[in-house]
Amino acid sequence: MSRSDRVPPWALAVTAMLSVQLASALSMPLISTVGPAGTAWLRLSVGAVVFLALARAPLRTVRRAEVAVLLGLGVTTGLVTVVFLAAIDRIPLGTAVAIEFLGPLTVASVLSHTRMALAWPALALVGVLLLTRPWQGDLAAGGIALAALAGVGWGTYIVLTQRVGDHFAGLGGLSITVPIAAVTAAVPGIPQAAGHLTVGTVLAAAGLALLLPVLPFAFELLALRRMTPTAFGTLMALEPALALVLGLVVLHQRPSPLQLVGILLVVLAGTAAQHGGRRTHQPHADGAHSELDLVG
Repeated sequence: MSRSDRVPPWALAVTAMLSVQLASALSMPLISTVGPAGTAWLRLSVGAVVFLALARAPLRTVRRAEVAVLLGLGVTTGLVTVVFLAAIDRIPLGTAVAIEFLGPLTVASVLSHTRMALAWPALALVGVLLLTRPWQGDLAAGGIALAALAGVGWGTYIVLTQRVGDHFAGLGGLSITVPIAAVTAAVPGIPQAAGHLTVGTVLAAAGLALLLPVLPFAFELLALRRMTPTAFGTLMALEPALALVLGLVVLHQRPSPLQLVGILLVVLAGTAAQHGGRRTHQPHADGAHSELDLVG
């Protein structure tokens, strides 16, 4: 058993979520400078360089049937990053995360094989609603639509990430898909960032790229090798709770009693979902290289 196998998959997933939320909160100043698409392009470009440095892209081992999955994951990653950053530029982060969570929640529900498994996404949804209270305040329709579109992409991302993780060892798959995501984000990102790039901006993007995409993408891939999409998708319910906790610790924003109840519900749903969600068989790709394992 490798050292990465000794780390519970749910711990990898939670660490990835924490990194995502921290990166989202810290990206707001960069978004105001180079725009949502520009921020996505810069972060993904730096992330692509890092993954290519950590793992050789296994292009020679790619089979024809795997090309569509790799392209699909890369393009989906790029589009979701752009769309979600555009959403949080219009509506509050917690609200955007709650709406986006409906994507993984749908994946968890559709792929469930028992009625009990369907109870945890339902409980998580109640918790998310209590946590974010979307019925309060005026929300921009455009931001809601963008967050919902990001949710569709996020659900697709979970399924495709597991398939890529099954076919490519280590970080090999990410060394292919993240550069594709960077190229995808470059289409709207370069025009948006043009004329606003400075050394400080690029350095800030490089730091944020370590928080997202490098750390969470690697940890999510490792987690999805050992979890079902149902368990992983429901565990994502912790993201709004983590966003609220970061708001309390970093921004000194105190949650209301109703929001605390929401946190308890999503934590309960996430914990319950990961029990029995461990994959009994961990695929090993034929001909895959033994690239660097980020945890080992």
